[in-house]
Amino acid sequence: MTDDKFLLLKRHPCSKNLSDELITEIANQCEVIHCDPGVTPHQVNQAFHSVYLMIHGRMRQTLYDIQGRVIATRFQVSGGQFGALAAAIGEPAPMELVAEEPSTMLRIDYRTCLSLNKKHPKFQHNFANMLAKTVLKLAMNGREHQVPKNVMVLHQSPDTRIFTQRLLSRLSELEEQPHVMTDDPHWKTTEGIPDFPIATNAERTVDLKSIQQKLTEWSGADRLIFDLSNNHSALSLAATLEFADKILWCVTVENWEQSVAAFQNILKTVPGWANKVNVVWVLPGDCRTPPLAPELNEPARRNFRLSFETPPAKQSLGLNQGFERVIHQLRGVRIGLALGGGAARGMAHLGILKVLEENGIVIDMMAGTSVGAMTGVLYCSGMEPDDNVQRFIEDLKPPWIFRILPNGGYWYLLWKYRLGHFDSMLRKYLKHSRLEQLTIPVQSVTVDLISGRPIIRSEGDAVHAITESINLPVLSRPINRNGQALVDGGIVNNVPADTLVKNGCNFVIAASVTANIKEEFASNHAATPTHQMKRASAISTILRTYVVQNVNMNSVGVAPADFVIQPDLSEFGITEFTRADEMAEIGKSKTRELIPKLKEILSSIDPQLFK
Repeated sequence: MTDDKFLLLKRHPCSKNLSDELITEIANQCEVIHCDPGVTPHQVNQAFHSVYLMIHGRMRQTLYDIQGRVIATRFQVSGGQFGALAAAIGEPAPMELVAEEPSTMLRIDYRTCLSLNKKHPKFQHNFANMLAKTVLKLAMNGREHQVPKNVMVLHQSPDTRIFTQRLLSRLSELEEQPHVMTDDPHWKTTEGIPDFPIATNAERTVDLKSIQQKLTEWSGADRLIFDLSNNHSALSLAATLEFADKILWCVTVENWEQSVAAFQNILKTVPGWANKVNVVWVLPGDCRTPPLAPELNEPARRNFRLSFETPPAKQSLGLNQGFERVIHQLRGVRIGLALGGGAARGMAHLGILKVLEENGIVIDMMAGTSVGAMTGVLYCSGMEPDDNVQRFIEDLKPPWIFRILPNGGYWYLLWKYRLGHFDSMLRKYLKHSRLEQLTIPVQSVTVDLISGRPIIRSEGDAVHAITESINLPVLSRPINRNGQALVDGGIVNNVPADTLVKNGCNFVIAASVTANIKEEFASNHAATPTHQMKRASAISTILRTYVVQNVNMNSVGVAPADFVIQPDLSEFGITEFTRADEMAEIGKSKTRELIPKLKEILSSIDPQLFK
C-alpha cells in the first residue's frame, strides 16, 4: 500500500477541483495512518486534536453515555472524515474507533487544518461540504446511505460478465461517468466509458502499483468499477479488495459451489469485509427459488437475485427488477413496502403490487402483517399478482354448506383455521421455500404470547412465516414453535413500516386496507334504536373486534412511512375472499391515482433514478 501522501489525498473528496500544488501543500501537513483490523486509533474519553480523512477501509465508531452504555454505532468509510467536530469542542470524547478492515487514513492537526481553510477558500468549501454531510447523516439517523464510489464486481466464470456491461450501461443512463478496470481478456471498449486492463502474471497476481496510479488519475470519476475474476491468488485478491467500498460477488446456480472456497478465504483474511460483500445471483428466468447456499448468503451483507431473461407466464417481474435493486444499492436508495393486515380486504394489496410493478416502482424490501404477510411473501416468491387473485378466489371459495349457513363466511374461516388448511393451501405454491431464498427480501410479523413481544421473521420456512402471521386468536389456537406461542401480528403492529426503517429502508411506502370502517355491525347502524338492535353472534363479535382494533392502530402503523396508500374497502367483509378481484381493482385504482405524486416525491430524492 502506498505511503505517497499526494496520491492518497488526491483520492479524497476534500481535494476536489484543487490544483496539484495545493494538494501537495496540504499533503505535506498530513501523516499516513494504516490500521489493521482490530486496531483502535482513538480510545474512549480521549480528546481529539486531529482530523482524520478516510482514504479507504471501514472504521466502527461507537458512542457511549456516562455510564458506559452504547448510545449509537456508526461506520466511517472511504471519502469521509472524523474528528473535526470533536476537535472543535476540545473536550474528551466518549467515543471509540476500531478498524473493521484494513484502513488507510490521513491525519492532519486540527489547528493546521483551520489555518489551511482560512488560507485556501476552495479547500474551505470542500471541507465545509464534508462537515455538512456528516451532520446530515446524523440528522437522518441512519436513513442516509453510503454511495460507494469504488465497486468491485467478482466473477466465478465468464457467464456473469454480462452483469458488468449492464451495470456500466445503466450508470451511464443515470448521467454518471463510470470508469472500469478489468481483467476480462474479451473486454470490448464502450464509447464514453474509460477502461484500463488489469495485467496479471502466471502467479495470478495483479499489478497493484498500476491500480493505485490509475485510482489517482481517475480520482474525479463518479464511479470506478473493478471487473475481476475471483481466480486470482488469495493474497492478490485480498490486496485488491482493500480498494473497494462495495463488493458484488456474482454467481450462478451452476457455479456457486465453486465460489465457496475463495469466498471463505477472503472472509477468513478479513472478517470485516462481510459488511461490504453482496452476493449477486444471476439466474435463468424460470428459476423462482435459487439454492439456499448458506456458505455464501449468510455471511454476506445483502443478497440480490436477478435475471436478464423474459419471465415465464404467471410470474412477476421480481427477478427482472433485481438488477435495478442493485442500482438502488449503489445510488444509496432502499425502498420498503409495508403491507398491513385486514383479512380478505388485504386482496387489495395484490392490485397495489401490480400497479407499482407496472410503473417501474422497484421495491427493495417488504414487510407484512397477517394478510399483508401472505400477499407479500407470495409476491416475493415470484407469483404474479393478477394470477394470485384468481388463486385466492378458487382456494378460498366456501363449500356449498357454508354458503347457505347464516354468517357462513365466518364459520368457513373458523373451519379453515381449526383444521390447519392454510398450510397445505400455501404449500402448493411455496413448497418448502425459505424466506431467505425469495426474490425480494421480506419480513413477516407475528406475536409471541409468552413474551408478549412482536416477532419479526426474515428467515425460515416461508409457509410457517405466513401461517404464524395470519393466526387469528380465538379462531385458531396459538402455534407453538421454537418455545413460542404465536398469533396474528396485527394485535400489536398491523402496518409494519417501522420494521423497514429499522432495516435500513430510507423511503417507506405503507399500504393500509383498514383505514376506513363501515359503521354497521350485526345489521345495527348508529341510528338504530337500542330496543331494536340485534344481538351479534360470538364469532361475528370476535371478527368485528379485530377490525376495530386494526382501524384504531392504523395511524400508529403508518406513522413511520413516507408515503401511504389507503384504499377504501369498508364495504367489504373481512371473510369475502371470493370478491378478491373487486378489492384488487380498488387497490389498483387508488394506486394509479397516487402514482404521479409518488413519482414526484421519489424524483426529489434522486432525479436521475426516478424520472
